[in-house]
Amino acid sequence: MARFKVGCLLAIPFSALVAGGLWVVLGGGELQTDGEITATPLDRELLSARDADQRSVAGDAEARILFGDLHVHSTLSVDAFQWSLPLMGGEGVHPPSDACDFARFCSQLDFYSLTDHAEALTPRTWDMVKQSIRQCNAVGSESEQQDLVAFTGFEWTQIGTTPETHFGHRNVIFKETGDVRLPARPIAAPGLASQAFQDLKTLRRNISIPFRAFPHQQPYNDVTVHVREIASLLNCPEEAASPNLPNDCRELAETPADLFRKLEEWGFDATVIPHGTTWGFYTPPGYAYDKQLQAKHDDPEWQQLIEVFSGHGNSEEYRSFRAVKRTEDGLTCPEPTDDYEPCCWRAGEIIRSRCDNPLSEECDAKVEAARENYLRVGVAGHLTLPGTDVTEWGNCGQCTDCFQPAFSYRPGGSVQYLLARGSFEDDGAPRHATLGFIASSDNHSARPGTGYKEYERRKMTEARGAASRHWHEVLFGDPPRTTESVSLSPEDVFSRPPFRRVWLERQASFFLAGGLVAVHAEERTREAIWQALRDRRVYGTSGDRILLWFDIVNAGDSSMPMGSRLELEGVPKFRARAAGAFEQLAGCPDEVTEALGEERVESICAGECYHPSDERRRITRIEVVRIGRQMKETELIEELIEDPWLTLPCPPEASVCEVEFEDPWFPSADRELLYYVRAIQEPTPAVNAALLRCDGDECEPCYGDYRTPFEDDCLSMTEERAWSSPIYLNSKSREP
Repeated sequence: MARFKVGCLLAIPFSALVAGGLWVVLGGGELQTDGEITATPLDRELLSARDADQRSVAGDAEARILFGDLHVHSTLSVDAFQWSLPLMGGEGVHPPSDACDFARFCSQLDFYSLTDHAEALTPRTWDMVKQSIRQCNAVGSESEQQDLVAFTGFEWTQIGTTPETHFGHRNVIFKETGDVRLPARPIAAPGLASQAFQDLKTLRRNISIPFRAFPHQQPYNDVTVHVREIASLLNCPEEAASPNLPNDCRELAETPADLFRKLEEWGFDATVIPHGTTWGFYTPPGYAYDKQLQAKHDDPEWQQLIEVFSGHGNSEEYRSFRAVKRTEDGLTCPEPTDDYEPCCWRAGEIIRSRCDNPLSEECDAKVEAARENYLRVGVAGHLTLPGTDVTEWGNCGQCTDCFQPAFSYRPGGSVQYLLARGSFEDDGAPRHATLGFIASSDNHSARPGTGYKEYERRKMTEARGAASRHWHEVLFGDPPRTTESVSLSPEDVFSRPPFRRVWLERQASFFLAGGLVAVHAEERTREAIWQALRDRRVYGTSGDRILLWFDIVNAGDSSMPMGSRLELEGVPKFRARAAGAFEQLAGCPDEVTEALGEERVESICAGECYHPSDERRRITRIEVVRIGRQMKETELIEELIEDPWLTLPCPPEASVCEVEFEDPWFPSADRELLYYVRAIQEPTPAVNAALLRCDGDECEPCYGDYRTPFEDDCLSMTEERAWSSPIYLNSKSREP
């Protein structure tokens, strides 16, 4: 008995020691806070020089061009928080305040919006976003022409597991910033909220990670607190109107129609912008935009714009290939063409290469099983061939002749497709979407407008991955290479955390520095910027600040700008004018370094800022795209899209390229036509411009992880460009 008492007494301090050790390593997680916004406006001389130069090339255009980014995440977003972790090669959290300083000083934008995922925002962090935007606008607010206009927003992040249930992502941007003109809570999409947390819950459950990282375990402990705050938020009751719901719940909208209805209930000025419509890393194979052309999902009161380009690539161009083929018996794998190889087909060929006798019936059966297994789990098909090297997949699933295409391209969601496609839900005339074009960054480190220089691939793009082989094995394991594919059910796949489901290793080669939205605004004010967005007087660029004007010059007694929709009698005449972006000087302007300080310039700008020289890059040509709107459902979409319809070269010596053209065929058209232009700039190096860097079947991907040196920006030559919003024309002589 005496020995038992002594043993118990000895166990008490030992238990306390263990508990104390666990607390030191696993305790002390902290919630994210906003940080501080630099309370100095951008030097007015820099703004004046920018405006003066633009006026010198504007010709007779009255409106000025302002550049912005309407798609920006801070580390309040779950995926952004994940990318910030050291094991993913991250550099730590970037709160909303960083976005303001980056936009004002690093990229020197005219406007931006925060669009963190609604699914991850809580009452505390939604309030943080709103306060940060107000604080950003307060800097220099005494001026009638602010140096930077900040908008409040969120991303509605819907993902369906089948083409029928998938609607995709939309940014919701609000005009005003006061609490009384903003909803009490962001509006989330169901499903993703619980799924997205699995990435971070995996880290939370893996108790070894903080011990492996000790004494630098703090970020991983912060994960626990971050997840706990988000997961503790309960869903709102469904029966009440949005303004009548409690403030401390997560509000859900299942479809775009539901999202529009809830915004209507609030009655605030807002715009809803679809994006990622071709992104195959989460969009199910076989998806097409068709159902979203229905009036309930495409309300022009809310949806005037679409994002054609971002740091995730280009979503403009239509192609006729598909990743899967639908038959009465279900999904089958299409055969490859000269321009496109489905990844389901490549899965079979990988297995064939592992057969002892590739021409045997036994091998044929394994090949067919590999294709079927791949198709069964959609975007996670690569998991059916564990241990396969990324290079074995070659260029499968990619648009090989598109400009900087999104990963695993879904052409049924391309902007050209959805503008040509009609909705035939009613017995009357077909319905069509009428949208203006923007581009943005979709940056996840609170860095709006990252495309001003091509540098720091792992900071200025979303290319991330395990920081070392050690962390790669901790996160993904080291599965053995197999001679047969593995049969997985969708349930097997969706039980895994998202970062294991998406094809992270291949996807990293497709992350770009991001695009910009440009508006033709009467002045540098919130009201003028907002009106330009509503009127579709906008265009997108692939990141460079290309100046672009596109007008129809014989619209009655005056010209009409890009984004216009009108009836016209006779032959339309168009004019396009473009000037290339400035060559950039190294470093940052002295005024920026003085305002921010060298330490903050390094931490948020990564040592480089928008710093224009006096030399502009050359616009080499103007490409004109003409699209007819589908009038019968049997009409082939590829026959309605003429890309390019015209190619107009620019004089080699011209600093500003101006071209005019007309369409004599228009008066006889039996449908509405739309026209837009691309201004193509001379080739320059850009991050990840060569994507998977394939030469035939030989590829050299740019990994997001340790396998590509951290100092390698994977630069290749590309032709940066700007896309005008379309001009939509109906002939007055056309029969209704």
